[in-house]
Amino acid sequence: MTDIGELFAAGGPLARALPGYAPRRSQQRMAIRIAEAIEAREALLVEAGTGTGKTFAYLAPALLSGRRVIISTGTRTLQDQLFSKDLPLVAAAIGRPMRVALLKGRANYLCRHRLNLATSQRALAGFESGSLAPIERWAAVTVTGDLAEVPALADAGAVRGAVTSTRENCLGQRCPEWSRCHVVAARRAANDADLVIVNHHLLLADLALKEDGFGDLLGTADAVILDEAHQLPDLVTQFFGIELASRQIEHLLTDARAELARVGGAAALAAHLDTAAAALAAARDCLPARGGAGNARTAWNEAPVALETALDALAAALDQLHSALAEEADADAPAIAHAALRAARFSETLQRMSHARDDEAARSIERDARGFTLSMLPFDVAPRFRAIVDARPCAWIFTSATLSVGDDFSHFASRLGLADAATLRIDSPFDFERQGLLYLPQDMPEPASADYLAAVLAEALPLIAAARGGAFLLFTSHRALGRIADLLRARAEGPLEYPLLVQGTAPREQLLREFRALGNAVLLGTASFWEGVDVKGEALRLVVIEKLPFASPEDPIVKARIAHLEATGGNAFRDYQLPEAALALKQGVGRLIRSEEDHGVVAICDPRLVSRSYGRVLRASLPPLTVTREQDESCRFLARHAPAGARA
Repeated sequence: MTDIGELFAAGGPLARALPGYAPRRSQQRMAIRIAEAIEAREALLVEAGTGTGKTFAYLAPALLSGRRVIISTGTRTLQDQLFSKDLPLVAAAIGRPMRVALLKGRANYLCRHRLNLATSQRALAGFESGSLAPIERWAAVTVTGDLAEVPALADAGAVRGAVTSTRENCLGQRCPEWSRCHVVAARRAANDADLVIVNHHLLLADLALKEDGFGDLLGTADAVILDEAHQLPDLVTQFFGIELASRQIEHLLTDARAELARVGGAAALAAHLDTAAAALAAARDCLPARGGAGNARTAWNEAPVALETALDALAAALDQLHSALAEEADADAPAIAHAALRAARFSETLQRMSHARDDEAARSIERDARGFTLSMLPFDVAPRFRAIVDARPCAWIFTSATLSVGDDFSHFASRLGLADAATLRIDSPFDFERQGLLYLPQDMPEPASADYLAAVLAEALPLIAAARGGAFLLFTSHRALGRIADLLRARAEGPLEYPLLVQGTAPREQLLREFRALGNAVLLGTASFWEGVDVKGEALRLVVIEKLPFASPEDPIVKARIAHLEATGGNAFRDYQLPEAALALKQGVGRLIRSEEDHGVVAICDPRLVSRSYGRVLRASLPPLTVTREQDESCRFLARHAPAGARA
C-alpha cells in the first residue's frame, strides 16, 4: 500500500482502521503535497486550518516515504500523543513497520550520577528524609529512565533538579555512569530509528550545537517536519541568543562544594567559593526592585550603574574559581574539572554580555523570586537558520494553523530566512459562518483608559450568563487577569454563578482537565492559554479576548527590537508589531471552534479592531465568523447553543 490518495479515501485503510473516519479533501491535498516535498527534498510552509487533520496528513507521507524522518512538535504533550496514539494508528493502517523512537530533552531523564550524588549528600542538599526514596526504588527497575513514569514528581522542584542533568553539569564520557546513561541510550535509539519524534527545544539545541557528546541528531535525516511551527521564530532567537541565570551559578557552587567535600579538597578552595557566592549576592543586591508579584525585566542600558560593576566582579570571581578548580582537578575527579569549565564558561558569558553593543542584540535583565536572568537576543537570526537548512539538504516542512497574515507567509518566512520556500494554505473545513459569531462590542473605551477593564467585565458577564458558563477569558497581561479576577470575586451581586478557574492557581493541564470536566466553568488565562489548548465539544462555547495582543512597547526586548528596525530603515509597526499581533490573535480566536459540532461566540472587546485602519489586517487573518456588533444577538446565539445540562 503506497498510494496516498487511496490511503485517505472512503473505505481506504484509514477508514477501516479508525471508526468514524471521514475523508477530507483538504487533508488528502496536504498529504500529497508533503509527500512531494519529501521526495524533492524541498522547503515547504503549510498553513492548515483547524480541522484539516494535519497530524495524519504529515504522518502518512512520512511513513510511506521509506526515508529517515525527524518530526518535531511544540510541546511534550503533543510529542507523547504522536508517539503513543497517532503514529501507531497510522502505522497500523498502512501496514508498514518502522523503527520509531521518542526522544526528549535531558531534563526528562534520570541521571544516575546526579542521583548518586544527591543520595550521598542528602544533608548538604537539604532534602527531607525519604524524599529521594521513591526515585531510588524506581531507578532500580526503570528501562527508559523517563521521568514521565513517575507522575508524582513535580515538573519544577528540588528533587527533579537534583536527579537530572543539565548541559552545564553533565560530565559526558567522563561520567562514571556513562555506560548506563539513559540520555545516551535514548540518543542511540533515536540515531538507529527510521522516524524520531522530538520537540522544538531539543531539535534547536542540536541545531545550535548546544548539546555536547551526543552526536548530530539530524546528520542522516531525509526530512524534518516541524509541527506548531509558528513558535519557531521566537525559539530560534532564544537558542541563538545567550542566557545566564543566577541559579546556574548557584548550582555550580553547590556542585563544586559537594564534589570537593567528597574528595577532601573543600577547605583549600573554600575562600574562592565564598568569594564567588558573595559576588553573586552583591550583583543580586544591585538589581532594581521587582515592584510586584511578577517578574521585572529591565533593559541592560537602563539598569543601575552599580550592577555593571558588580557583574564584572562576578565574572572575575568565577574566572579565579576556574583557575583554582582546574589546579585541584585530576583524573580521579572529573566532576571538579567539569566544574572548572563551567566557571570559565559563565565568566566568559558575563564578559561577552557586558561588552556587547546595543545595535548587536537586545540585552535585558530579569528579576524573579529566585534571583535574576541575563539575556542577549540577536535581532536577526534568519541568516544563521538559513545556513543550517542549507547545510542539511533534506526536506524541511513547517506546518501550523497560523503561519500567514491574511494569505501572506512573508512575515514568518523572513524571520527564518525561508523567503524562497514553497507555500500551501489550506482553509479549515469548518462552517465558521454557521458555527460561530464574532462579537465586536460598541462604545467600548480605549484600552488605555482607567475604566477599560471594568467595561470588559460588563460586556463579558451577560455573555457568560447566556452561555451558562463554558467560557475562556483571555488576557494580554497578568495584571489585567488579576484585576478581573479580583473584580469577579468582589462583585456586589455575590460570587460568580459558575466555577472560576484562574491561571496561576494550579498547573495549566490541571486547570484544563477541571474545565473540561465541569462543563460550565469560567477560565481566566494569559499567553499560554491563547495557543495549544484544544477543548472540543460543549465545555467551551465562549471566548472573550480582553485586548488586541500587541506586545508591550515598554518591554525591554520589544523596545530594543523596535529601535533596531527603525535604525535600519524598517517600519517597526508594519514589519513586526502588527504581523505578530495578527498571528497571536488568530491563535486566540482559534480556541473556540475545534470540531464540526462546536458552536459559540468570540468577543473581542478592543475597539481598535474597528476604529483603526490596521484593524482590517487583523480581521483578514481571522476565520470567517459571522460578525455582529449587538450584544443581544450574541446572547441569543449562546443561549440557543448552551447545553441543556449546564446550570449555575
